[in-house]
This record gives sequence, C-alpha cells and structure tokens, in this order.
Amino acid sequence: MWKFANKIRLSSPQMILSKKKSATSLTTNQRSFTTIEGHRPTILHKRSVDILHDPWFNKGTAFSMTERDRLDLRGLLPPNVMTYEQQIERFMADLTRLEVHARDGPSDTNALAKWRILNRLHDRNETMYYKVLIANIEEYAPIVYTPTVGLVCQNYCGLYRRPRGMYFSAADRGEMMSMVYNWPAEQVDMIVVTDGSRILGLGDLGVQGIGIAVGKLDIYVAAAGINPHRVLPVLIDVGTNNEKLLKDPLYLGLQEHRLDGEDYLEVIDEFMEAVFTRWPNVIVQFEDFQSKWAFKLLQRYRHNYRMFNDDVQGTAGVAIAGLLGAVRAQGRPMIDFPKQKIVVAGAGSAGIGVLNAARKTMARMLGNNKSAYESARSQFWVVDAKGLITEERDDIDPDAHPFARKTSEISRQGLREGASLAEVVRQVKPDVLLGLSAVGGLFSQEVLEALKCSTSTRPAIFAMSNPTKNAECTPEDAFSIVGDNIIFASGSPFKDVDLGNGRIGHCNQGNNMYLFPGIGLGTLLSGSQIISDGMVQAAAECLAAYMTEEEVVNGIIYPSVSRIRDITKEVAAAVMKESIEEDLAEGYRDMDARELKKLNQEEIKCFVKNNMWSPEYPTLVYKD
Repeated sequence: MWKFANKIRLSSPQMILSKKKSATSLTTNQRSFTTIEGHRPTILHKRSVDILHDPWFNKGTAFSMTERDRLDLRGLLPPNVMTYEQQIERFMADLTRLEVHARDGPSDTNALAKWRILNRLHDRNETMYYKVLIANIEEYAPIVYTPTVGLVCQNYCGLYRRPRGMYFSAADRGEMMSMVYNWPAEQVDMIVVTDGSRILGLGDLGVQGIGIAVGKLDIYVAAAGINPHRVLPVLIDVGTNNEKLLKDPLYLGLQEHRLDGEDYLEVIDEFMEAVFTRWPNVIVQFEDFQSKWAFKLLQRYRHNYRMFNDDVQGTAGVAIAGLLGAVRAQGRPMIDFPKQKIVVAGAGSAGIGVLNAARKTMARMLGNNKSAYESARSQFWVVDAKGLITEERDDIDPDAHPFARKTSEISRQGLREGASLAEVVRQVKPDVLLGLSAVGGLFSQEVLEALKCSTSTRPAIFAMSNPTKNAECTPEDAFSIVGDNIIFASGSPFKDVDLGNGRIGHCNQGNNMYLFPGIGLGTLLSGSQIISDGMVQAAAECLAAYMTEEEVVNGIIYPSVSRIRDITKEVAAAVMKESIEEDLAEGYRDMDARELKKLNQEEIKCFVKNNMWSPEYPTLVYKD
C-alpha cells in the first residue's frame, strides 16, 4: 500500500477524554464525554509531493496557504484554495460527466464505471472519498459493497492498479510473523479477511476476493466511523480450484490447487497468531470462506480471539431481525416468534448460521431450557439441493443434522425424505419462506403458488442470496404471484414494486451492513475480548425494534440505508450493553470497565457517537 518515512504518529479522529478536570468533580455524563476541543495535529515525516501522493493525508486543492508553506507545497498546487464543498461539487460534476461516457457492456447502470471513478478518488484522497460515500451512502453503498463488489471481484486482476491491503499466501508459511510488520499503521482496529473461496454466490475467485474485504471495510468506515487509518483488508491465498483462473496467464494469485486439511489450517493459524501478536486488540471479521471451513474456523478461534464470521453470525443476525420484524408486520408481538413455521432453502454456512440463531432466539423466548430448545427445532423445515433433509438421509452434513426432520413428523405431514421445495411449502403452509441457497430463481412460480396456501394472513418471503442474480426470486414475481399483502425482503437491493392505486410493495434489503458495523464498533468500544452469541443477538433485536409501528404495518421491516450511521450507533450501543451485562467488557482507552458499568443506555449511545470517526481534514505538521 502506501509507505511512510520512519514512524508516523497517527492522529485519532475519535474524541478522547479530557484530563483537565478531576474525574471526581464531574458527573457520570461529564466524566464520560467531556472532550478536548478540536483534533490534535497529525505529525508527518514527509512533505512536498510525498504528501500529495499519499491518499491518507492528501487534501488536494484544500491545503491552506499556511500549510502549503509549512509543508513545502507552495507552487505544487493551483493557487485557489478550495473548500470541502467546492471539491465535492467538482468531483460530482466529473462523476456525472464520466457516467454518461463510460460503459461496461450493455448494462445501463454503469455500476462498474462508477466503482472505477470512486476508486480513483479513494486512491488519491481518502478523506474526501469517505466524505462523498457517507453523504451519498444509499446510492454508493451498492457500488462499493454488494452487489457491484461481486462484479469487481470477478474482474479484479484487470482492475488492479495499486496495492490495497495485505496478501498472505501459502508461499509465506514461516514468514507471517515478520510480514505483519510491513503494514505501516502502528495500530489496527479492524481486519476483514477472506480466502476467496466463496465470494458472495460467485464461488471460488481466489486472490480476486480481496475486493470483498476492501468493500466491507469501506462500510465499516462509512457506517461505524472506524478510523480508516486503522483498518486492514486481507486476502489469504491458499490457491484456487477455479480452473479458469489456474489457466489465466494474467491471474495475480498462486496458480495451484487449494490447500486442504491440516496444511490449510496451518496457514490460517499462522496468520491469526501473527496479527494478534502485533495488534492484540484487533477485531478480525472472517468473510466469504466456503461452508466447509466457515463453521470450523469460527469454533476454532472464537473463544480465544476477538473475531467473528459475518456470513454465519452477521447473516444470521440480519435474518433474525427481519424475521422478528415480520412477526410485527403480521400484527403480532415479537414474543410470538416461536410460533412461526419457517421453511428454509439452503443449508450452507449462511443457512445453518440463521437456523442456529433462530432456534436460540426461539428457545430463549420459551424459557431457554432443553424442552424449549427441542420445541424450537420443530418450527423449521430445511431443504437443500437434494430436497427436504430428514433423519432418513445417509450423508447428512453434521451441521445440518440437528434440523433433520424425524420420520414420524414427515409421515404425519405427508412428506418424505428429499421432498421438493414446492411440496414442502404446499404441505407445511409456512409463515416464512427463507432463501439462503445462492440459487437464482429457486422460488419458482410453482413454489410461490404453493405459498398462497399459507395459513398466515401475511406470509413473508426472504430471498436473501447475493448478488442480485442469485436472489431466489424477484419482488415483482413475489407480489404478482403470492399477493399484494406479502412481506418481501432480499439480500441485494431491488426497487419497490408499484402495486397500482397508489400502493407500494416494499422491497426490504436485509443486508449485513445493518449489523456487522455495529457489532464491530460495539466490540471495539466495550473492550470485550470475544464476541458472544448474546452480543450478536442483542444487535439483531435492536435492529428489529428500530422500525416504527407505522413502518412495519406498511411492510417495512428494514430501515433505509440512508440512516445507517444512526442505526449503527444504536446497534453498537446494544452490543456494548450486552457485553457489560455478560461481564465481558474490559473498557476502551480511558474508559475502563468500571466506568462503563456506570453508564446508562443513553450515556452509552453518547459514548458511541463521540467515538465514531468523521471525515475531516486534519491539521498536518512536518517533523524530521
């Protein structure tokens, strides 16, 4: 990425506690949130064109004349000093003009062209990039994140222009402990890591999967206010089984088949040890690992490292929030969730993650005992590529086994092992049809027609697979076939459906970005050294409760992405509160665990808000 001369003292864009007054003379609220006015200057060991070529510190035409003199920039920039607003106005005008002329195939959306333009800004001026992203998050989140990031990953070798993030490969075994010190930032708060084995629903993309880590961290910065100087995208290259990439002379990764078994685990183990040795308090989010390894790695590391798997836990949390919202939209209290009949299509890492989380949620509502856990199991019917999963199947995946239907149950329901999705929906008459299959169009006309037999007055359809082409059905098909009164949610963005007579069929996007930024931020600020199931559950319940009654009655179960920073603040506060209640919180900076325990919910929210980074140009000072 970008190299620094000698060491740099990175300024903290987060607000820090004042030490000007004695803590004993302040109220809890004052003690928690009194701040030093302004930001400390950032001290650099570089000047002149080196600064202009460094996107972390480049301000472009916004450098004041005083800074130009101090940093040897006078004469290297046009003489007119521009404001933030003028810079953004120039960029947006440039973006609009380039969109008109740029084309990527027949698509009218020009999503990849927009990504290129935004990426160029990211390459030259990070502060302005995040200013633009935050101000236009609803429009640009689908560009830097899902669904466009899938297209970016598929074409990453051709799009690659400059390093972003780090690459650890099978060829680096034995060297990772020293490699990790090549990263220039002295402190890293958040790492998103992938091995490229299952990027969205696109399969094995090898080293090109780095794009998903970059996109996720953009959302962490924009939504959660994580300092962009303290994030690190990582790709662990253990080879690829994608034959096309193996034969591509321009492929940038290792052109050998993927490691497996103990050889694979040795690489991941070495990586984890290396990053936590240098940054003991970093949070590592695992992203888009194939199902084969997703659960195993989560269980291997979650009790010893500050980590979580977004595909397993984040997807589950967002789905739980949507399912609880659907209960509200059906005119029932959330406590009625254990009564919901749910058919799940897909038994991969995302599907099993949702099933486990939903079962735990139901069990807790029923008393959180053994009988409650068994009762919750009976509310799910799981269908994979081979049909309905029952105990009669010979080769059941161990992770799916707890949800296999018993022979006595399926005989009473007129079902059988391997029954098709349409058969299951027809016989079960579910309240919810949940798709996590990565099979586009799986909810066919036959399946949707079968859902019309649901006993629910307002059945819910969750077509959650990403990217858009992998969605189990479109909202147009869902509303036209099942009826106007359904609740619809998807993983990728779709436009609302015009139902006529002024009525709108709302297309809720159940995107992980509603939760993972808040889970990460809440964990960071609480100082919890693990991310517990309770913390993820608290995040999901907070999101479900975020919507107003008027909104859920109208079929809106997820909020607008335009509110993402406020949503993240609420979610992070809920995660912090849960970590405190579970006695996991160890404190953050000057706020130790004892001080955290004294805060009420509103004070926690204030603490979260004051520690969310915002894109402002820092004052730069040169020092030899």
